[in-house]
Amino acid sequence: MIIAVTGGKGGTGKSTVATGLAHVLSKSHKVLLVDADVGCPDDHLLLSAKLKREKEVTTFVPEIHKDKCIKCGQCAKACRESAIVFVEGKYPFLVPDQCIGCKACMYSCPVGAITERREAVGGIYTGGNHGIKLVTGELLSGKKDSSILVAELLEYVHSIQKNYDIVIIDTAAGTSCEVVRALMESDLALAVTEPTPFGAHDLRVILDLVEKLKVPAQVVLNKAGVAPGDGIREIADKHKTKVVAEVPYSKGFQESYSRGEPLKGKMFDELAEKLLNSGGAR
Repeated sequence: MIIAVTGGKGGTGKSTVATGLAHVLSKSHKVLLVDADVGCPDDHLLLSAKLKREKEVTTFVPEIHKDKCIKCGQCAKACRESAIVFVEGKYPFLVPDQCIGCKACMYSCPVGAITERREAVGGIYTGGNHGIKLVTGELLSGKKDSSILVAELLEYVHSIQKNYDIVIIDTAAGTSCEVVRALMESDLALAVTEPTPFGAHDLRVILDLVEKLKVPAQVVLNKAGVAPGDGIREIADKHKTKVVAEVPYSKGFQESYSRGEPLKGKMFDELAEKLLNSGGAR
């Protein structure tokens, strides 16, 4: 069973739900928790887990050799990201922040003036605590494109997931390519939201996405009690799903969070039981 804990809005409590659910399930199953929010991973903080780097992740960066370049501009034409700028009669130059490492420039150069060099973008780390095995990725400071790192992270997960009964993927917020990739790996999506106008808006967005991906989804209402959750339930009903758990806004939960402990409560026990009984299959 592969479960993606996701949500359109940042700060709704995806990591809180992912670690709390993993903690309950780990009592009876071998659980692998994957923190795929590589731009801001925090599951290790909620578990007080010490991390060990397993792999450095690198990306392609074009190296333009002026001694071979004929100033034809083919590389700039091939680059859909406008990462290579060309002015007639001048040597092309790279805008590093725009480059996504697709290699189109290198393949399009008629004289082989562009070669490959590798540049680190982040790393893959492992750790664990509270009976949970954790795999996480972390993007290096200043790096913007996280898609390569998420792809490498999920490939690493593929290599070890056979050793676990349940995989929980804690995705990034929003509906980016990285989130889509994580959802496509999953048997079930848990959409975490909160009873606010922003939470309702982004819940619609994420439920629209999982419908297009044909991934079954259920809703977890976090910070329940802060405001009425009727609007959230209406959205769930319109998308033919339901709110399967409500996590109250609690000072005790805040204290557990600050101590680096996964949340515990009846709602997580009930959620885990529902997921196990459903089988989590498409």
